[in-house]
Order: sequence, then structure tokens, then C-alpha cells
Amino acid sequence: MRQIVLDTETTGLEVEQGNRIIEIGAVELINRKPTGNHYHQYINPERDIEAGALEVHGLDVDFLSNYPVFASIGQAFLDYIEGAELIIHNAPFDLGFLNMELTKTDARFTPIEESNSVIDSLVMARRKHPGQKNNLDALCRRYQVDNSTRELHGALLDAEILADVYLRLTGGQVALTLEGNTESSHSNQQQKPLPVKLTNPLRVVTASTEEQTAHQAYLDKIDQKSDGNCLWNHLQESK
Repeated sequence: MRQIVLDTETTGLEVEQGNRIIEIGAVELINRKPTGNHYHQYINPERDIEAGALEVHGLDVDFLSNYPVFASIGQAFLDYIEGAELIIHNAPFDLGFLNMELTKTDARFTPIEESNSVIDSLVMARRKHPGQKNNLDALCRRYQVDNSTRELHGALLDAEILADVYLRLTGGQVALTLEGNTESSHSNQQQKPLPVKLTNPLRVVTASTEEQTAHQAYLDKIDQKSDGNCLWNHLQESK
């Protein structure tokens, strides 16, 4: 199974306002393992960059003017993702920009989601963690993924981080690098329990009669206020 974890950076948030892609980063996974075959490309957007976007990624026009325009790299990008399942965080954003750029290059272009299957890791995270923050930084904290090098957003760095988050989110091996097949495993493999030797028998402390009476009185109070729905009392009765 070939999967591509993908991220882009843009001149601004709204594709309808003429914003363009300025960076694409992608990490390849084969059978959920990193291969080191990544894709990274800066792109000359041929327009200004919005101030808010510049604060996020730090890529300015002077820097990007030294790189090719999208039309000259579009086919190489399509060749890279051909046949792969794409993993994107907030997929409609990135796909909206990619489809726009590819349509500018060739009006007959078929949208990416019609030729590649797409997993939106943001949708997946929201289903698994409803009511919580599910942006990439929040998921890194939740799944203990090190993003300390992420002072600014960068497409390749974010794709690498997202690959690590995705593998943890879906319960597989994690902690990948872009340097070949180096990874540490946090998989679901069962480990043999370590033997525990007790030098002294464990002391068992039971509640006194007074404590048991006070505890039952408290449960009865809860039962009364909850119209007989105190679960602990029901458990006691079923014994």
C-alpha cells in the first residue's frame, strides 16, 4: 500500500481571491513505513504574499522568485503521487489550491480526488476526539510527537510531522525520519509481562464498620437525588 502524506503552503487562505501555492511537501509511506522518497518543491507564485500568510511560513517573494512556476513542475508532482492514497490535514484546502493550479496548467485536468483516494486526517481526528482541538499542534501534544523544530510552518516539515501523527492516530508504527527507513516502533505488538518479585506480602486494609456505614449513607443520598440511579447501589444489589 503506497500512501503520500501531503502539505502545501500558499500566498493566502482564499483560493477564490487569486492566492497561489508556494511550497509542496510530501512523504511516502509503503505499507505504513517511511521510504525516504519524499517530494519537496518551492514555487514562484508570480504575485505578492499576504501579510498573515507570511507570518505563518516566512517565505517571501524575493526568496520564491528564484524557483520555477507551478506550470513547469505540475507534471512531476502528478507523477510522484500517481496511484497513491493521499493523507492531508484539512484536505479541501490543499486540494482546492492544487486543483486550481493544475487547471491553470491544463483546463482538461481531472481533479485529484477523482484519480487518487484521499484521507482527511482532520476529519479522522475530529471523529476520534470530538469537541477537542484537532489542529496539527494539538495532535502533536496529544500523541507526544516532537514538533519542537516547527518555529514556522513548512510544507515538508509539516508533512513529516503529519505522517508521524497519522500513524499514531491509526495505531501503527511511528517516529519516522526522512533519512531512509529509520523508525522506532510503537505498534500494537504484545510484549511479555515482566515478572514481579514481592519481598513482603501486600497489606490489605479494609474499611471499618463506621466507614462502611458512612459510605452507604452517602450512596443512599446520591440514589435519592438521582431518582434511584446510583450505579454503585445497583452493583451492590446484583452481587
